[in-house]
Amino acid sequence: MVDFTGVVEAESRRFVATLDGVDAATPVPTCPGWTAADLAWHLTEVHGFWARILASRAVSDAEAEAQEANGPARPADPAATRLLFEQATRALLDALAARDDTEAAWFWLPTARTVGSTRRMQAHEATMHRVDAEAAAGVASAPIDAELAADGIGHAVEVMWAWWGTNPGFTFTPCDGVVALTATDLDRTWLLQPGRWRGVGASGTSYDVPGVRTVAAGEPVARVEAHAETLMRWLWGRGPEPTASGDGAALAALREARDQGMQ
Repeated sequence: MVDFTGVVEAESRRFVATLDGVDAATPVPTCPGWTAADLAWHLTEVHGFWARILASRAVSDAEAEAQEANGPARPADPAATRLLFEQATRALLDALAARDDTEAAWFWLPTARTVGSTRRMQAHEATMHRVDAEAAAGVASAPIDAELAADGIGHAVEVMWAWWGTNPGFTFTPCDGVVALTATDLDRTWLLQPGRWRGVGASGTSYDVPGVRTVAAGEPVARVEAHAETLMRWLWGRGPEPTASGDGAALAALREARDQGMQ
């Protein structure tokens, strides 16, 4: 089992160490439009927000909005951001240590409102932003543990891409064919059904967006195969596409869903 809290701590340490000495105005290649200063502030905000969510025991949208409004202003000085980052990360780690995974806690996906969802999400968020920091610094990216990467694959599909399916009245229309995503180093496969989510949102806006669902069985018409880390980096928009073969339309639909899900 992956120690998600340990991952948050270790990857946050790597993140801040990697950004040390990087000019604040340096672009982040994996986050178009962001500078190193923007990246540092983003993860500071993220850690602070989720620490407040857990410490306050927020469970409703209104309580979450109140905690979001309760965050500090962005400092002009990178050194002040660094101090706030360390404080926010410590607060998040303390809040995670104080709560059990099964306890109720607000989460942006309505079907995943538990402390465990936050613990899992923050492990992957810290890992991916550490990768972003390495890209900004122009240094070789440190490896991602295979089991953590495998969980990151599942998390991408089950959580990051799952929002559309929680909308009342939205329907999923599958494309022709299942795509098999295989982590060759773990001999583990995810069967994904690409398709389209269609429906009308609460604002009255009509949506027709690409998405995927996991399926328990089905003969794949296409395959994407690589080590778990390579698959995770690609799904999260931090690496090139792995080896893909089979039906071109099914692969194109999967790529569309990935691009939509990781915006």
